[in-house]
Amino acid sequence: MITLTLEAQPEAPLEAGVITPENLRGKSAAEISLLPVAHGNETAVLGDFFSVKKDGMEGVLLEGDLSRLKNIGAGMAEGKITIHGDAGMHLGSRMQGGEIHLWGNSGDWTGAEMTGGKIHVRGNAGHCLGGAYTGSRQGMNGGMIIVEGNAGDEAGGLMRRGLIVIAGDAGEFTGAFMIAGSIIVFGNLGIRAGAGSARGTIIAFRAAELLPTYRYSCRCQPEFVKLILQEIQRHGLSIADNYADGFYRRYSGDFNGLGKGEILIYE
Repeated sequence: MITLTLEAQPEAPLEAGVITPENLRGKSAAEISLLPVAHGNETAVLGDFFSVKKDGMEGVLLEGDLSRLKNIGAGMAEGKITIHGDAGMHLGSRMQGGEIHLWGNSGDWTGAEMTGGKIHVRGNAGHCLGGAYTGSRQGMNGGMIIVEGNAGDEAGGLMRRGLIVIAGDAGEFTGAFMIAGSIIVFGNLGIRAGAGSARGTIIAFRAAELLPTYRYSCRCQPEFVKLILQEIQRHGLSIADNYADGFYRRYSGDFNGLGKGEILIYE
């Protein structure tokens, strides 16, 4: 395992996109220490901020307050990153595969435009979780994001595929302009959820204020919800038994657009 321990807190945001399993694999601790990073508008190396240790085990472990580090695991396609501490913006953005396990909070744009893999945040996440960057036509396009705490605004914006699970509360505009995929919120669902969505599913387990462009459709027991909840349990979250077997009120929308999205609210 490659262990990076933060020894000196960056004074400015640190662009840490070099920290991916495939980029570090095969390099000695000395070589890893010399990998370039952008520190504000200056060029630095990882060794200016981290101590580096390497043993024979697989994986990458980061330790310390990394809230000023951006792009950790960005674009990664394989392997595993474990972080003990907070992480900054763009964690796992555009990742294609592998796993990121964070014991802390993550910044904005966590998992933005990812196409595969898994991100598991044991704390809170910032805004635009699994969302799309400005000017892009699609957000998350595959994979899974689990947040055990709360998430900010615009989670799953322009989402096309994949699964986002938020165990706590979600902010405003959750699933805005969704194209497909599923978002599950166990806490409070913020206002304007599903605004402009074409397709996709949002599942909430508490009463929520919906847009007037969503219409009540029916009362149902969707079998696919049970399958999704079983999948979530396999990833370590505890789910109440009555959620799988209970009834949901289905609302269709957003009828400002195509109107083939749905919001399911547990009774």
